[in-house]
Amino acid sequence: MFTKAVVKRPCRNMVKGISRANLGKPDYFLAIKQHGQYVKALESCGLDVTVLEADEAFADSTFIEDTCLVTPSCAVITNPGAETRNGEIHKVRTSMEEFGLPMEEIQTPGTLDGGDVMMAGNHYYVGLSQRTNREGFEQLRSILKKYKMTASAIPLTTVLHLKTGISYLENNYLLAHGKFLTLPEFQKFSILPVDEQEAYAANCIWINDQVIWPKGFPKTKKMIKEKGFNIIEVDVSEFRKLDGGLSCLSLRF
Repeated sequence: MFTKAVVKRPCRNMVKGISRANLGKPDYFLAIKQHGQYVKALESCGLDVTVLEADEAFADSTFIEDTCLVTPSCAVITNPGAETRNGEIHKVRTSMEEFGLPMEEIQTPGTLDGGDVMMAGNHYYVGLSQRTNREGFEQLRSILKKYKMTASAIPLTTVLHLKTGISYLENNYLLAHGKFLTLPEFQKFSILPVDEQEAYAANCIWINDQVIWPKGFPKTKKMIKEKGFNIIEVDVSEFRKLDGGLSCLSLRF
């Protein structure tokens, strides 16, 4: 069960954020509205949500997941792979210290984005991407081992982050698209295939028997509902323009 979440308000400079989506610039005012709806969705799942103020120094800082991995035993401050985002970790570290969890940190030359890390029970799958390197993975694996958790690496070639293409929905269900459907590492799961035309829907969040879902994507939504999941739909169109998904916008623990 999750009890808490931490989010960070979008800043006005989000319109200058990193993007390869080619969907146009985000509307800041619409993003603020959508972010508020996202917070309400988290609260409806029973979470106590801490909202951090916007930081104009970092255009992408609303995507707080990339700066910290929170496990049941510790919080790991990452070392984001995009140079323009690296400084985000300092304020996030200060905020996370207030929760009293043991604090760990990925050190240079290791890089790690939280969006590349998927938790499935006590095991963590870590994408090796343009943002997360082998050294970052090895450091994370050592940290997790200290707390009796395990990790394995998944090389990525086509997606930005691991969780761009897969989401673990508990009860052994894995939502996936593209090459993730056939990777040997994931064949032990009950895989729910996402149509390529709805690939963005592969990133969603399971919280306390609820699934927070990106608005639209009817084929995948129907499949998820038929498996018995309760869905809370949220419009995140403006964050999608910055390559961001639902999981990117919060730390959940």
